[in-house]
Parts: sequence; structure tokens; C-alpha cells
Amino acid sequence: MDRLTMRRLAMEIGSTPMALYHHVRNKEELLVLLLDDYAARALRRPELPAHPRERIVVAAAAIHEALAACPWIVEVLTADDLMSTSALWFVEQIVDGLVECGLSPERAVHGYRAIWYYTAGEIVVRATAARRREGDDRATYREQVFGDLDPGELPRLAQVADRWAPLTGEDTYLDGLRALVAGLLVIR
Repeated sequence: MDRLTMRRLAMEIGSTPMALYHHVRNKEELLVLLLDDYAARALRRPELPAHPRERIVVAAAAIHEALAACPWIVEVLTADDLMSTSALWFVEQIVDGLVECGLSPERAVHGYRAIWYYTAGEIVVRATAARRREGDDRATYREQVFGDLDPGELPRLAQVADRWAPLTGEDTYLDGLRALVAGLLVIR
């Protein structure tokens, strides 16, 4: 996204930068429009369970699913603190669920932010790792480090060292999300 410029975009679509500026004020507004279009197409409003805690999980999982399919969007959203108006329904479900579970509206916003950070971080880490591994069969630095652990100094890590890569490669997003939500609701 850093390489996106109005001049470059205009060239790609056979227009001029001034013609683009006739429709959008700047790159940020263009990004918001693109994000909103993607959200309107990709974010499917799921059927929500009655229990507020599960509603939170379902809404956050729907955001995760849509963004994991297009991880560059997460980088844009986190870099510029942008938000699509099409995604606000999901944010509403999360904040409302947290309030129904006993959090004040202010704490619910903080809770949403923690869920968003967890979701965005999980997507960015997975996407970055996948890009790094693309076409590279060599052992990763992590695998090298875990291959030489001293069981006397790091007994628990040595115990799982040979399984570290597959264990950390498992998709445990929903487990982590449920644990996070449970923790948020304990800290009222």
C-alpha cells in the first residue's frame, strides 16, 4: 500500500491524477472507499447467537475470516487507524455483547480494541510468516534455536522443541479469542 500513489493509480487506469482528485480528496479517502467496498462484499453478517458472549466471538470471527483472506487490508487499517463504515455493524455487535455481559460502554470499547488488536496481530503474524516461507525450504531461525535448547535451563521448551513449529502453526484463533473474551469479562 505504500507504493500506491494517485499518480501511479491514474497511470494504471489510463487517467490523470487530477481526474482522480476530482472524485477523492487524497489517498486516505481512496483507501477508505476501497476498504468499504471490500468490507461490503467480503463481510457477511452471520446469524448471531442469543448469548452475548458467543455473539462477540461470532462477530469477531467473521471479521477475522474476511480479513485473513486479504491480509494487506489489516496492514492498512492498523497503519492509518482507518475503519470501514460497512464494518461498523460487526463492531456494534462486539461492543453491544460486551455491554450486555456487564461492561460499561467505555470498558466495552476498550474490550473491542483488545479483540481488534488480537485479531489484527494474528493475521499480520501469519501473513508475514507465510510470505517469508514462500519458496524457502531452509530451516527457519526459530527451528534452529529450538533445535539446540538446553533441557537443564529451559526444560518446558526443550520438551516441546521438536513440535514447536507445527504447534505454533496450528490455527488456534478461536481458542485465543474465547480466552480473551472470558478475560475481558472478568476484569469488570
